[in-house]
Amino acid sequence: MQWSWPGNSKLPNNHLEYARRRDAVAAGLAARRLDALAVSFGPNLRYLTGFTGSNGMLLQLPDDAVFFTDPRYAIQSAREVSCRVWVCTGPILPELAAEARKLRVRRLGFESSRITFEASRILESALQRSATLVPVSGWLETCRMVKAPEELERIRRAVHTNSAAFEQALRHVREGTREQDFAAELEYRMRRLGAEKPAFETIVASGERSALPHAQPTAARLRAGELVVVDMGAMQDGYTSDMTRMLFVGRPGSRVKRLYNAVLKAQAAALAAVRAGVTAGHVDRCARRVLAAEKLAHLFVHSTGHGLGLEIHEPPRLGRRDRTRLAEGMVVTIEPGIYLEGFGGIRIEDTVVVTRTGCEILTPTPKPLRIV
Repeated sequence: MQWSWPGNSKLPNNHLEYARRRDAVAAGLAARRLDALAVSFGPNLRYLTGFTGSNGMLLQLPDDAVFFTDPRYAIQSAREVSCRVWVCTGPILPELAAEARKLRVRRLGFESSRITFEASRILESALQRSATLVPVSGWLETCRMVKAPEELERIRRAVHTNSAAFEQALRHVREGTREQDFAAELEYRMRRLGAEKPAFETIVASGERSALPHAQPTAARLRAGELVVVDMGAMQDGYTSDMTRMLFVGRPGSRVKRLYNAVLKAQAAALAAVRAGVTAGHVDRCARRVLAAEKLAHLFVHSTGHGLGLEIHEPPRLGRRDRTRLAEGMVVTIEPGIYLEGFGGIRIEDTVVVTRTGCEILTPTPKPLRIV
């Protein structure tokens, strides 16, 4: 094992924000009757430390924090992490357990929904009965719901990169283009514009397949008279964006126009409902009321939206039974949709920031049905 002190290295400018987040977690340990918390999930590690590698754990104590990683990340962790860093020459879990024993930790919280059963057994065994493992779920994800100004700026960049990539790729799309070629062009443009990678597998689905909410691109070619759903997001500086826009190959008929306008009205109603203090379920119900008036509510088969940030899907979930109250600084998607088997699907999605009196729509891409 090897200790390093990141304070001697060049740290990112926002390392004080990471320290503040760790302090907030430390302050919450006593209320949960914990002596320490073991953090293993990548996005939560990045939220608390700034670490961008693939192998690490944090032992958060009431008055200290120790980050564990392996020799591959010795240099990187020294540059990114502002608490003590322990570079392990062997597996991390036994080293973390040994430090917990040394510090006389009696109740050790762990991310029960983020760690494998096998890993929890290894950790339990390595503690040698010196401590009780206490399952903790959702605590850090709840902390992450309200974004700091620096996080909001990163999300804005990801949103604008995503929208710019869409506009650039659209210039290369025409009747006969394969779905998978369109998706590849979208992802190529994202990367050229600064994205690290897509935030999720890009969805391009045409014709009847557009009725599959999570369709994967295929070799099918865009054909005249068909709807095309494009659901895409960019990950940039660790933060995600999400947008869905609809295309039509040729001239849309009256049925397509009517259905499209119904979804657009439902999205507008949901956007108008977003503000600090309302529940996530209220926003969802506002979208469904519009579709119900159009006798289309039964075709809306998912929630109205979700939070995003370090992950593409984060709390809150804007579902009909979700009682989470929106707060200023949360970032959510608004994405009602309808799906008709044998015909096609229509979904319209923006990324928005919750404000005190409403919301700020971050997505700049226009929403009229785009004609190819």
